[in-house]
Amino acid sequence: MTSPGVADRLLRRDRWIVAAALACAIVISTAFILWGGGTGMSPFAMSVFTGPAGALIAGTPDMVSATVWTPGYVAVIFFMWWLMMIAMMVPSAAPTILLYSALNPERGIAAAFEFLFGYLVIWAGFSAVVTALQGILAGVGLVSAMYMNLVTPVLGGLTLVVAGLYQFTPIKAACLSHCRGPVEAITRHRRTGFATAFRMGALHGRYCLRCCWALMALLFVGGIMNLWWILAITIYVGVEKLAPGGERVAKPLGVVLILGGLALLLKGYLPVL
Repeated sequence: MTSPGVADRLLRRDRWIVAAALACAIVISTAFILWGGGTGMSPFAMSVFTGPAGALIAGTPDMVSATVWTPGYVAVIFFMWWLMMIAMMVPSAAPTILLYSALNPERGIAAAFEFLFGYLVIWAGFSAVVTALQGILAGVGLVSAMYMNLVTPVLGGLTLVVAGLYQFTPIKAACLSHCRGPVEAITRHRRTGFATAFRMGALHGRYCLRCCWALMALLFVGGIMNLWWILAITIYVGVEKLAPGGERVAKPLGVVLILGGLALLLKGYLPVL
């Protein structure tokens, strides 16, 4: 039988191992994005030349607009999205993963990694969907192949308005509550049987996805590889989910997004009027 002192040391060791693994996942995925996500394009350049109104250099040709979406290129874009989701979402999910590991001391590290895998599978599904969406929009000329953002203020404005309105929905509030209260959520949704940790991770991932999908859609507005937008959304998600009273920022952000979207819509329609 393990003494209480030894058990405490083992638990602390497990927590440090899990925390180190999560930090490595975040660092590696962030480095991949900074490297260009496998696209061969500089995210630093795209961070300068993109924004909610499309490419900022008027008349700049979309030099790779003829990019053929081969299976290889689709795989590159998918992994770009997935690793970006890991870099953006794992920091705010880390406390829940560590908590789940602590609540399952008999499996500790293994339970944490299975939970993380289930969580990341959900975001892989999201990445597959947005990869297909990006390919469709690029194919009809609505997303710049070079800058990876919506090409008109009207499309950007509509996306901002939809994301802002979603901040006021009951689904957003319920999912945010789940993400902010991991102890209650893990207790209420506790699973038993085969692949328990994986199923719990997938469940948590579904709540996170429903909470944050509209925020991730904002990447189409500012530029999918725009580092400033990636950083801003990551920080906001962390505040919303982890900070004391963080749930109170959801609706003010919704107001800001709606107003910004209306401003872009006005900008887009003014030349027509």
